[in-house]
Amino acid sequence: MRTIDKRLDAHVKIARVLVTRAPGLTLPFEARCKSRLAATLDSGEEVALVLPRGTVLRDGDVLVADDGGLVRVCAAAEAVLLVRAPDALTLTRAAYHLGNRHTPVEVGVDYLKLEYDAVLADMLTRLGASVEQASLPFQPETGAYGGGHRHGHDETFAEDYAVAQKVFDEHHGHAHSHEHAHEHAHEHAHSHDHGHAHSHSHDHGHDHDHCDASCSHGHHHHAHR
Repeated sequence: MRTIDKRLDAHVKIARVLVTRAPGLTLPFEARCKSRLAATLDSGEEVALVLPRGTVLRDGDVLVADDGGLVRVCAAAEAVLLVRAPDALTLTRAAYHLGNRHTPVEVGVDYLKLEYDAVLADMLTRLGASVEQASLPFQPETGAYGGGHRHGHDETFAEDYAVAQKVFDEHHGHAHSHEHAHEHAHEHAHSHDHGHAHSHSHDHGHDHDHCDASCSHGHHHHAHR
């Protein structure tokens, strides 16, 4: 069984005839989000897909197998909702509400496309959009930061969250350390000034022994708290 472990960058130039002759790998969107997958090429050959985690394949991508052979990715037709609207505002509102629900959406010039969902179809109709069920290839927008669509249960989601948390902790930790250092310096200066004042008053004689004793007692009591 061949292993497919590399996706060619878009800027790599390959002779069109080689891509045309390459066997196709037709997958629905959900399967194109998986970096580890046992799949069957359109030619009937079984292959193992082993790509870097977080890879999201798109229609037209060219993959390379471990023997140097090329494989062409094709987006499979699947059950989708094709959403149109009488005006741009209605279509924009539809996109906004779908985004609030973290729904993968393919954005066209005058349409939206999403995986079939009866509840979302009803919501979109109430917003004034027209909704048509169809069987079409589905290529939603990928993440704005370079990644693909993620769910909370995806294996790559935990990795992304860990990276984000690390960045937050580093930033928060730096701020905390700075504040702690500032407060420590301030307290040290205050303690130094207070100690100096106590020594100064103590050196001016013993005319007020009772007061000095009570002040000294109060100072030490405060220090031990």
